[in-house]
Amino acid sequence: MTVEFGAGAPVQGNLDVRWAHGTRSRRGAPEPIFQVHEFDQHTYVLRQSKTVSYEAPFLYLLFGNDRALLLDTGATKNAPDRPLRATIDGLMATWLAGHPRDSYELVVAHTHGHNDHVAGDDQFADRPATRLVSRELQIVQQFFGFSHWPDEVVAFDLGGRLLDITGSPGHHQAAVTIYDPWSGFLLTGDTVLPGRLYAFDYPAFLDSLDRMVEFAQNRDVRHVMGCHIEMTRQPGRDYPLGCTYQPDEPPLQMTVEQLVAVRHAAHSVAGKRGRHVFDDFLIFNRPNSGDWVKLMLGGLAAKLRRR
Repeated sequence: MTVEFGAGAPVQGNLDVRWAHGTRSRRGAPEPIFQVHEFDQHTYVLRQSKTVSYEAPFLYLLFGNDRALLLDTGATKNAPDRPLRATIDGLMATWLAGHPRDSYELVVAHTHGHNDHVAGDDQFADRPATRLVSRELQIVQQFFGFSHWPDEVVAFDLGGRLLDITGSPGHHQAAVTIYDPWSGFLLTGDTVLPGRLYAFDYPAFLDSLDRMVEFAQNRDVRHVMGCHIEMTRQPGRDYPLGCTYQPDEPPLQMTVEQLVAVRHAAHSVAGKRGRHVFDDFLIFNRPNSGDWVKLMLGGLAAKLRRR
């Protein structure tokens, strides 16, 4: 069964979801290690539980006619039961039952190479019909076919589901931004999300945001999808670093208007190193040791208050 990914795109998927946000007590059923949400039958968003890592990163699984793409592998190392591998294998088996193929490939790649997005890579190292793209910049460039990194757009075909990919360094040197016309997702990794935006190379960060805004405005972007939620619903208030219980989270998805606001805010603090607070996000302009100490002390104080 061939899926016509060009017809009716972007689809009207479902993002009406309450994400698992950590537990405070042992009462009730434990959170799954990976919460799975079906945006549509070909697109899944996963969140790793805060009970195993406070980072609670989001992962994305996109199905095409020839291959599926898993973006990121989470924040915890390999485990005997391989929880992510088991989850992805189950989703792929279900999809293939409805869309039988003689052969089908899984590509495992990353929004960027920080440890909380690549820790589960080993779970896929011995998986058949799988290509694991390592996090090194040169490997990312070679695999996706970049010749003028980062300011070019390359196509990656999942089999009728054609993704647009561009480089977006600044938070991480090998960060990418991906537009999926089928879902209308703009996948921004840790560069843009409802939380703390860490810009370690600020000129590259500004350049990436400028190009990202232009990239988004030239496409039918319905949702800007990052990899963490760290804000509360109170404007300008984030959860403390290390927080494992976030009951008052805003939605994961952001708008193109919020993306433009991130770009504007980043330019407004370009000459001011440190932490800068805005309603829907915080920007850390080349955070120094003092910024990290304050973050860690804030997280420790919040942890002590909960006890």
